[in-house]
Amino acid sequence: MSLPDPTPTRKLSRLGLYGPFAALLLLILAWSAAWVWARGQAETRMDAGVELLKRSGYDLGWKERRIGGYPFRLNITLTEPYARDRSGWALEAPRLEGQAFMHAPTVWVIAAPDGLTFVRPQGGPVRVSGKLIRASLSHLTTAPPNISFEGVNLAFQPAAGAQPFGLSAAERIEIHLRRAPKEVGDEAGVWLMVRNGKAELSGLLGRIAGDKPISIEWDGRMSKIDAFRGPDWRGAVRNWTTAGGRMAVKRGGLTAGDAVIGANSGSLGVGSDGRLTGVLDVSLRQAPRALGVMGSSGTIPQDRAEAAAAVATARATGDMARATLNFEAGQMTLGPVALSPAPKVYEPN
Repeated sequence: MSLPDPTPTRKLSRLGLYGPFAALLLLILAWSAAWVWARGQAETRMDAGVELLKRSGYDLGWKERRIGGYPFRLNITLTEPYARDRSGWALEAPRLEGQAFMHAPTVWVIAAPDGLTFVRPQGGPVRVSGKLIRASLSHLTTAPPNISFEGVNLAFQPAAGAQPFGLSAAERIEIHLRRAPKEVGDEAGVWLMVRNGKAELSGLLGRIAGDKPISIEWDGRMSKIDAFRGPDWRGAVRNWTTAGGRMAVKRGGLTAGDAVIGANSGSLGVGSDGRLTGVLDVSLRQAPRALGVMGSSGTIPQDRAEAAAAVATARATGDMARATLNFEAGQMTLGPVALSPAPKVYEPN
């Protein structure tokens, strides 16, 4: 009896052998094309944004731009970038590095590894260096976008001939601007924190704090935030106030050594003269001593400092006093005592 011939073994399909490699190659090519497209979009949108800001009166630029990060990131390095507005404020850096992941191209982290310099219209340049200087940007289609700044172990050095800066160092500084969700309304939150700062010894805070640390905290809500835009800082603030913009103060405080001023609540705006308006409910600790230093340094007239110290003493419970700080008609008053001109938010001319 003969057995049937066995079925010949089928050869492996070349499609099954090379198919996965071909699919992988196509995926790599598609991803590479997407990365090149995203790189071009980043470059185009940067250029368009710069042109738009220039038409609005800002001056922005850089010496060199490099874009890399393939395959999963977009890395942008700017050499000698700068930004200036008409009022005289400016920001400069030897180098800025920005990074966004391909899966989240609208969320950017920006670092200044070699420090930066900010220029004050009246005070001049201040060089900032530190262990960490970085910021993040997101929600770029909203105005303003969400912005966060973080600095660790910072040092502040005014340039030769520039006016002193209030801080010479700080362990940590954070600034956050967050746009509220649409269902909440036309509002944005502003947070500021300075931890363990060291005051400029020749300045007012240095005389009050001595060799003790400075800490600052601020939590406010800005209404009518959509109107906060313009060709420069002054124009943006004016447009905001014209639209009825105000800042509701939720919490705030300044600690300078043993002296403390805490803002419990309040509402602030800006007058047509560029000075602060509104009212703050404040708590004061060691107020007579701090006011005495302000009087002796000439920050406020001596007689007004003494009158304000008497008001704080009369309203004190222990070493803490409650009072109202008013900003009206260009003046800052503590209770019934006019202390000094209200802080200036911008120069009107």
